[in-house]
Amino acid sequence: MNTAIAAVLLTASLFATHAWAEDAPKPDPSTAQTTAAAAPVFDAELAQKTGADEHGMRQYVLVILKTGPTPETDPEKRKTMFAGHMANIRRLADEGKLAVAGPFGKNEDGWRGLFVFAVSDIEAAKALTATDPVIIQGEMVAEYHPWYGSAAMMLVPELSKRVAKASF
Repeated sequence: MNTAIAAVLLTASLFATHAWAEDAPKPDPSTAQTTAAAAPVFDAELAQKTGADEHGMRQYVLVILKTGPTPETDPEKRKTMFAGHMANIRRLADEGKLAVAGPFGKNEDGWRGLFVFAVSDIEAAKALTATDPVIIQGEMVAEYHPWYGSAAMMLVPELSKRVAKASF
């Protein structure tokens, strides 16, 4: 499962970097360097916007959501709870506090989903997680891990809006 987490985070980070690069201005071929390995183009404004350090990285908290002690069995209550869960995810992403979120496929470890919060400490992540209906109602429990990753992950919420035809 650790491999799955690494794959999800790497994919999201690469997606954000690639999608941003697609929107970046293209160099003028008449003045472009002719060397095979051109130096990266540092964008101070984008680095500041994403909270990047000098290496283009930042601190996050990775939250693994697992099956909780009180799963909701009533179909209408379950539907309402998950609608609230999705609204909470959208709110946190819009506020710049959530970089990435998503579910896991069926697995024997009880892993349900993940959050990557753009906060530097676990206490702040706990406060954000505590606003989610699936946590409040005991459908899921959270496990917290400090994580240092690409600041480009902060571009995922904005870019996700541009690739989704429908919302949950």
